[in-house]
Order: sequence, then structure tokens, then C-alpha cells
Amino acid sequence: MPTADVLIYTRTAGYRHDSIPAGAAALAGIARERGWSAEVTEDPAAFTPERLAGCAAVVLLSTTGNVLTPEGRAAFEAYLRGGGALLAVHAAANAEPDWPFYGELLGTRFDGHPEIQPGTVLVDAHDHPATAPLPGRWAWTDEWYNFTANPRGSGVRVLARADESSYRGGTLGDDHPLVWCREVDRGRVFFTALGHASEAYDDPAFRAHLGGALAWLTA
Repeated sequence: MPTADVLIYTRTAGYRHDSIPAGAAALAGIARERGWSAEVTEDPAAFTPERLAGCAAVVLLSTTGNVLTPEGRAAFEAYLRGGGALLAVHAAANAEPDWPFYGELLGTRFDGHPEIQPGTVLVDAHDHPATAPLPGRWAWTDEWYNFTANPRGSGVRVLARADESSYRGGTLGDDHPLVWCREVDRGRVFFTALGHASEAYDDPAFRAHLGGALAWLTA
């Protein structure tokens, strides 16, 4: 089987979001719009040095629990350090809890969420392709993830935050990152906490957000 330019991985070993099919279809479409092929898989055997070598980017789409083998972890780490790219979406913050390297990549871990409700995303960086299409105050409905710690101290660049005054159940206060990016050796990592609901992936602004993330990752 030929290697996909964008590998969209959707395996779950914990909670499984109903939005995964919609998200996978949207991300595959976004990839193709930008001239890449795309493949959706739940097979951990995809994470080999040979397979990853042909990937412009890997997407972890709401993956939960331990979804990689030890060999897959080693191959994925080598891929990222060597110039690969990771787009981690929503529940990917709750993946690979036993893998310290992955926790270091994200800079924090998922720590629950309140009920789904409308709120406001505060966009801090309009010079980044993933947030440039968004308004400074973006009305959005999601699960509004909380995290075990603010990732800002881990060296990430925060691009957007939650306005905790606009919804109930936030735990990080005035500085509640939702979207951030970083470089790791020669590779790039992008995380967005947004994307719980299936309808999110039909939203033009959210699709532009994901498309900008992929553009930055592969620049």
C-alpha cells in the first residue's frame, strides 16, 4: 500500500467521539484540496519508519488511551525529531498517557471538561495560518477542555485561549490556552482542543483553522 501524504489516525482505547468519521472526512478533504493524498487508518502498524518517511503530516484525531505500540512510538518520535509534523486534534490530548515524550510534545494533559456549551475563543495570533482566518473573539460551541497545567511554560506558542467568563466550568483562569504550536528538533507540532461535535467539521471557520494548521506544519 502506498504511503499517504497525510496519515489520519483515529484509533481509540478509551472514550470514542462520535465526530471522528466527520472529522476524518473533513481532514482528508482539506488535505486533498491542498494537493496531498490522505489516508484514514486505525492500524498501529502504520507507524513504521518506512511508512512515516512519506508522510507530510500525521493527524491524531481524537485518539484516546494508548494507541501506539512501543515500536510505533519509537518510529513516530524519530519521524517528528527528523522533520515530521503532527496535528493533534481535540481528544488527542488524552492519548498515550504512558508515553512521556508525547506529554512533553503537548506540554500538558487533558483534565476533564464541562458540559458542551457556547463560549468565546480569544485569538491572540493573527500572523499564524491556523488563526489568521478567525476573528479576535470567536463565538464557538465545544467541550472547553481543561488541562492539568498551563502548557505555556513548556515552550509552546499559544495562539488562542478560552474566555472563561463566557462559559461555565473552566479551571485555568484568565490564561486558558486552547490552541498552540511548537517545534521539536526539526519537526513541528500543532494542537487544537476544539472539534468535539460532528457539525464543527462542516463549519467554514473551523475548516480554515485546520487547513491553516496543516499549511504551517508542512511549510
